[in-house]
Amino acid sequence: MPEPRIGFLGIGIMGEAMVLRLLERGHPVTAWNLEPERLERVVPHGAVAAPTPAAVAAASDVVILCVLHTEAVARCVFGPDGIASAGPAAGKVLLDHSTADPAATREMAARLRAETGMGWVDAPVSGGPQAARAGTLTIMMGGDPNEISALDPVLRDLGTNVTRMGLVGAGQTTKVLNQAIVGTGFVLMAEALAMAEAAGLDAGALPAGLAGGHADGSLLQKIYAQMQRRDFEPPTSYARQLLKDLKAVKAFAHDLDLELPLVETAVARFADYVARGNEMVDSASVIRLYRPDP
Repeated sequence: MPEPRIGFLGIGIMGEAMVLRLLERGHPVTAWNLEPERLERVVPHGAVAAPTPAAVAAASDVVILCVLHTEAVARCVFGPDGIASAGPAAGKVLLDHSTADPAATREMAARLRAETGMGWVDAPVSGGPQAARAGTLTIMMGGDPNEISALDPVLRDLGTNVTRMGLVGAGQTTKVLNQAIVGTGFVLMAEALAMAEAAGLDAGALPAGLAGGHADGSLLQKIYAQMQRRDFEPPTSYARQLLKDLKAVKAFAHDLDLELPLVETAVARFADYVARGNEMVDSASVIRLYRPDP
């Protein structure tokens, strides 16, 4: 599959950035979105709009998903006019960049292969829309090694850190761990900034002051700095989405009979923030739970 035809379902913040990157790199893309008006973000740049997921699947060798949650993945694949309804698809691969439940991913992958012959690679991503646009995403994958190798022309244009973590579902399990670190980290960055400002420190100097030490990292250099600038427009991620991911971490830990107090706290903080009408604001604006805007 040297130059696969690409289908793309889900033109949200991340999906838009990924489609634009693929088009920029010369890949033909057929796109669908539940709210058709979002297609106007990519069609003027060369994407071809399709009326249904089935139509996307029929026109594509690789069908990429980047949708909100497990239920949305299931609807795109097995719902009316879903991917599975497009018929036999041996040799084609579904590449799921969504963040979804690992067990459900394994079940859906087995069902899709049994019904259509289509392969499934779960490949959630990290890095945000700027990394997607630049082709520097971190991509964690689960799937058959041969199917992953066939996806190389696509993956090399989207990410610079691309790692196979195991069989189908392993990518999603890795993303659960990623979101545990990220979600608790957002709360920690907010609390660190609140302390710095309350103490009268030059809060904007903290990332430089701690660079190279054990506290350094992308959360400090990017998320803390974003919070300190109160730079939340346009949103680069939605608070409701991070809350959804944190709840998934909590549920995953529960299934493993683990108690994770830091995760519990992060869930409670984001649940409180979202309940105040902040579903579609930038996740970093959670600092407003602790400190008002200057």
